[in-house]
Amino acid sequence: MPNFTKKAIKETFIKLLDERPLNQITVKDIVEDCGINRNSFYYHYADLPALLEEVVAEDLAEIMESHPTVASLEEGFDTVVESILRRKRAVLHIYNSLSRDVFQRYLMDVCQYVVATYVGSALEGREMSGEDRAVFIRYHKCACFGAVIDWLSGGMKDDITAFFRRIYQLKLGWEPVEREQN
Repeated sequence: MPNFTKKAIKETFIKLLDERPLNQITVKDIVEDCGINRNSFYYHYADLPALLEEVVAEDLAEIMESHPTVASLEEGFDTVVESILRRKRAVLHIYNSLSRDVFQRYLMDVCQYVVATYVGSALEGREMSGEDRAVFIRYHKCACFGAVIDWLSGGMKDDITAFFRRIYQLKLGWEPVEREQN
C-alpha cells in the first residue's frame, strides 16, 4: 500500500497549500489529515522540501505528457499560465515562501519545455544554426518566465493571457493607437 499512502500524502499537502502558506504546514498536519503516523511520512519523504520537490516535478511531467506538441508561442504560454491557475492559491503560497526557488526552477523548466517544443515543430525543415535556435529559445523562455514572475509578484490580478496575446499582436505588426482630434 505504499503508493496509496504516498498519493494521500501528496493530495493532503496540496490541499493544505490551497488553504494556508507553506510555512504554516507541518508534517504533523499532513499525517493527522491523512490518518497515518509520522514514520509513514518519513518512509516516503525525508522532509517537507522533498515532498514539495516531488509534487512540483510531477506537475512538470504532467505538462510535458499532456502537451507533446505546441503549435504557437501563445499556446505555449497559455500552457504555463493554465498550470499555475490550476492551483492558484497553492502556487502563491509556494511563491511567497522560502521555497520560492523550487517554484522558480519549475517555472523555468516549463517555459523552456514549451518554447523548445514549439521551436522544434515550427522550425522543422528550416535552416537555422543550433546557436541561433538556442538564442531564440532562451529569449522567449526568459520573456515567458519574467512575465509570469511579474504577474505573480502583482498577486496574479491582471489577465496575463491577454497580455501575452497583445505582445504577439504587437510583434506581428504595430497597431497605432488613434489619437483624438481637437
